[in-house]
Amino acid sequence: MIFLFCKHFRRLGCIVLGPLLLVGCAAPQFTTLTIYETPQSFVRLEVDRTLEAGTGHSHPSDISSEQMAAVLRGITIQEPLTRLPLIDDLSVPRRHPAFSDRAVDFWAPLLSLALRKATEGEIATFYQSTKGSATSREVTSGGVFVDGDTLHIILSNLQSNTHFAADIGVADSQDDRLTPMRSIAPQRGKLLFFPESARADEDQDVLDGLTRVFSQDRRELIVLYKTLSSEPGGLTTHSSENSAEDSKRPR
Repeated sequence: MIFLFCKHFRRLGCIVLGPLLLVGCAAPQFTTLTIYETPQSFVRLEVDRTLEAGTGHSHPSDISSEQMAAVLRGITIQEPLTRLPLIDDLSVPRRHPAFSDRAVDFWAPLLSLALRKATEGEIATFYQSTKGSATSREVTSGGVFVDGDTLHIILSNLQSNTHFAADIGVADSQDDRLTPMRSIAPQRGKLLFFPESARADEDQDVLDGLTRVFSQDRRELIVLYKTLSSEPGGLTTHSSENSAEDSKRPR
């Protein structure tokens, strides 16, 4: 029943039922190339199932590590006005960067490398899992792709608690490592970008309320990345034996 509902009412049904279908409306991604992988994190190229026939992204892309870092630094979370002391970390400002400096230094060169190796039909996905408690983990994941002069970044999870499904009495049968584009828990707060002049999707903020509610909500920012000033230096390099940085990929 859930399968049929998601198949025929994909855009409306999954939003109406909300958390109950978070665990059942996403198919596993198809990995084409692993750029970097450890037990806790990865960057991969995967088939973009959302592309229509005859369309594709502007890949391979020459976005530099410094440009990618500038984009990641600009992603900002604005927490809800109402925050609960027992649930939310009140020591964190209501408006704060989505990624720490350390996270930016980690992700930027890997995502830049992934987009340089990507083909038109692929999206670069990222995933990181950290220990949240004795029984749960926190997951940050999503994907990036380039279309023309814009970089699209989808932040599907930002420190999402893997125990969410169990808390609402639903068994999550999917491995979150296989579905980095799937939100495993409701995402709190609003996704912003600074400087606002670099956003190419500003009109999305003034959409009619009902349109936003009854559309499939992807936590996505579209950024004019070439307009951002970058700060070279300070970016780490990764020398994992699992990295595909030195591999030759046939075109």
